Amino acid sequence: MQITTTDTMREFFGEPISTYTRAQAIEDGQLIDLSTTAREAGIVWPVALTSAAWGDCVEWTDATEARKGYTGQSESGRLWDVVWMLSLAIRSALRRGLDASQQPLYYSLHRTPTAGRGVMPRLVQLKFVIGPGDDGRPVITVMLPGED
Repeated sequence: MQITTTDTMREFFGEPISTYTRAQAIEDGQLIDLSTTAREAGIVWPVALTSAAWGDCVEWTDATEARKGYTGQSESGRLWDVVWMLSLAIRSALRRGLDASQQPLYYSLHRTPTAGRGVMPRLVQLKFVIGPGDDGRPVITVMLPGED
């Protein structure tokens, strides 16, 4: 019989009162799965983005475009920017000898804000953490700096 970390944690702490899995967070819309796009950018682990980070860095609606009077944006392009810059940040961290204990990690990108009328890109910082997914394998979660 193989003893897992989950078994050890249950022995120490007892049965959990409540659990909320990554799969449930994706199903509920709290996390948005970016794994397909991330694979295109060379990231092999599953990647999810918080809904707040999605709203700030990816979301671009017809109403936003009409308010801005600007047609140079699309959700697919904004999503690619978030994922591509993440892939560069991961590669940079790996070159520096990424250590899972050195978390969270941060990266920046320019994006046109959805709020207001301005169309000038602004620098935004995102953070990401690498941790175990529901099955214990590594996953990446990207969020705004103030999120956990």
